[in-house]
Amino acid sequence: MTSAAAVREVLAGVTDPEIPVLSIEDLGILRDVVVEGEHVVVTVTPTYSGCPAMDEIRSDIVTALSAAGVQDVEVRTVLAPAWTTDWMSEGGRLKLREFGIAPPGQLLLQIRPRVECPQCGSSDTEEMTRFASTSCKSMWRCLSCREPFDHFKAH
Repeated sequence: MTSAAAVREVLAGVTDPEIPVLSIEDLGILRDVVVEGEHVVVTVTPTYSGCPAMDEIRSDIVTALSAAGVQDVEVRTVLAPAWTTDWMSEGGRLKLREFGIAPPGQLLLQIRPRVECPQCGSSDTEEMTRFASTSCKSMWRCLSCREPFDHFKAH
């Protein structure tokens, strides 16, 4: 018999395809795991309703659980309540910074908004474009160390 804790342990290895240093639990999109006999229901909430990574995440969940011997898996997508960056784990925020992406919630409101550089820690930064490689990130540049970096937008 499979337990919800055992399923969550397996799912800890399922990463976000767009930011592979984050697990789906770090990201806060893994909402619930219910085990009903041999049937496992995994509930996820996408970061955006049109998130292009959700098909791959659903497939990765089924693949990971299948490899662990769980054959009867249902992945449910729930849009309400809408995902918020508040659901990200502190470990996930730290992983973002270590990966070179400024975590959400680090927007410094001054005369112009700034984000702390994940490379050198300077707040002397500027936004280059509101949308970066994915719609959940914006592209910034540090004016101190001159390095570009992504910022995971809060919402």
